[in-house]
Amino acid sequence: MEDVQHSFSIMGMWNAATPVGKGVIIVLLLMSIWSLTIAVERLWRFQQAKRQSLQVALGITPLLKAHKLAEAITFAKDKRFRHSHLARVLAAGLTEFQYETAQELPEGFDIVDSGKRAIEREALMTSAEMKKGLGNLATIATTAPFIGLFGTVIGIIGAFQGMALSGSGGLGAVSAGIAEALAATALGLFVAVPAVWMYNYFLNKIERFNVEMSNSSSQLIDYFIKNEARSRARA
Repeated sequence: MEDVQHSFSIMGMWNAATPVGKGVIIVLLLMSIWSLTIAVERLWRFQQAKRQSLQVALGITPLLKAHKLAEAITFAKDKRFRHSHLARVLAAGLTEFQYETAQELPEGFDIVDSGKRAIEREALMTSAEMKKGLGNLATIATTAPFIGLFGTVIGIIGAFQGMALSGSGGLGAVSAGIAEALAATALGLFVAVPAVWMYNYFLNKIERFNVEMSNSSSQLIDYFIKNEARSRARA
């Protein structure tokens, strides 16, 4: 009885596993650590982005209302907000607008359109940076169950080969081997399910950040249009 209990323990199944089965378990454990590392890093990154972007929105609004363009650019480019998605988008648009207004531009050149393109470029780069590591999470989520299934198939084959070599039959002769093999599938699902959940969670967060960048970009373009109309009225 003690031998049976030992064979169904974690160490018992590990000791009884084939080299291929042990390799599968090691790979799945490494994938689990990898996905956890990505999740922790992205959680920290997104928390920083949310907190810093709120500070940017509260700080840059009064500067723009006072038409302090240079101060607004300096504020958005502050290193305190290096993780803020709003800071990057606003800094890109304001910098482009300031540069174009300081130049001798040809007749018909649209300053607002130039600022809009700068904002769109920075928004695309920021969104791509936020997706860093999510491809790895998707790969882990989709491949971990199949790796576990591979370990299960190899384990069952080994169990039946052992039964054939020993010459004994019946379910009792292969039950321990099958249980050990099925543990690989369970481990694969244990790795894949959290990876799927985290992948979807981070995609939703990025979608929300994209909406925030889109809203801020729209407001900034409105500011450009009003500022350009004001300049023309003065001229």
